[in-house]
Amino acid sequence: MKIGIFYVVSSTAAAAIANEGNYPWLKKLSKMTGFEFEVTDIDHINDYDLIFDFVGTGGTEGIFLKFLDRLPKPCFLLTTGANNSLAASMEILSYLRQHDIPGEILHGSDEFVAQRIADLAKVFKAKKRLGSFRFARVGKPSDWLISSDVDAKLSKERNGIEIVDVTMEEFFEEIKRREYTDNRYTEMIKAKGYDSKDIEEAMYIYGALRRITDKYRLDGLTVRCFDLLDTVHSTGCAALAILNSDGIYASCEGDVPALISMAVLGELTGELVFMANPSRIDTDHNQIVFAHCTLPITMPNDFEIMTHFESQLGVAFRGHIAEGPVTVFKCNGMMDEYFVTGGELLKNLTEYNLCRTQILLKLEKPVDYFLKDSIGNHHLIVKGDHTRLIEEFFKWNRKQEK
Repeated sequence: MKIGIFYVVSSTAAAAIANEGNYPWLKKLSKMTGFEFEVTDIDHINDYDLIFDFVGTGGTEGIFLKFLDRLPKPCFLLTTGANNSLAASMEILSYLRQHDIPGEILHGSDEFVAQRIADLAKVFKAKKRLGSFRFARVGKPSDWLISSDVDAKLSKERNGIEIVDVTMEEFFEEIKRREYTDNRYTEMIKAKGYDSKDIEEAMYIYGALRRITDKYRLDGLTVRCFDLLDTVHSTGCAALAILNSDGIYASCEGDVPALISMAVLGELTGELVFMANPSRIDTDHNQIVFAHCTLPITMPNDFEIMTHFESQLGVAFRGHIAEGPVTVFKCNGMMDEYFVTGGELLKNLTEYNLCRTQILLKLEKPVDYFLKDSIGNHHLIVKGDHTRLIEEFFKWNRKQEK
């Protein structure tokens, strides 16, 4: 992440005084955030992934206004507690608000300012990456996902995410090649000693999706995976588990909003993401059970191999995820609605009538959301509480939270 500092001061005399404190402060913030800062001028402003406008002294309002049209938006006004820096920034922010230009003053303790910079850097890094992503729908969404398709043209226009279509026929032809390349994840699965024939069939599906990923230069894909049951008599659970562990976002059942949500969550947090169905809700205790037959195999502490729940075929995974803080998230396909809450993973379940990986969570926000306002069926779960970062991301997208 390349961070530029657009530095504004009022006069040579004022600048000389201000620089004695401002430049050392920038170096301190750089060290605290872990990001390198470079002071830049207006002609090189577009060389950076993120710009902070450092209002070094008072009397800079007119100077700032002169450059405003060329400055990236939102405008993040970095200020100190000296040289009338804050006063000038407040006048600038007022002007920005009058003209509907998004912005914020970064001011406070060094720890607070450093945390704001770090959060914003993560948010805008994720936004930039997502805006260049290329996803594939391998087949159409499963028939029961009646609210989970996405207009590919609008997705590209609004969020920069390109969605391409790959036919199931092409997928099946790739599976018929019965080829795959081993890696640490395939070896982890084989080491469990499960039925070798079922494992090999699952690996051929993985090989097919890996080749499709490479052919179309994909950052992620979603698969109409239930069509595999009647054709190749196996499942896509292992293939998706491997791809997700290997940094390729992969969702089940042709669910594009879930795939986009998975990518948003993964890019912001750096964590592996579990896509799952809400299976049971306890409104009295604000608890919910999530379950699914696949997850990134390096996300749980350990996993065992079972058949796919609905079909009793192929290879699926029961993962045992560490108890502790989690985040539950979902956005719609256009990323203009979202839900996020922190929670606690209370226990892993092993019930016979649910998909194989089963987790019981107690949520911070009311579970009524799932009964009254839910954004589709599938939701995404990561370890750790990342609600602040997700809310920050959507704040600068001007999206509406549920």
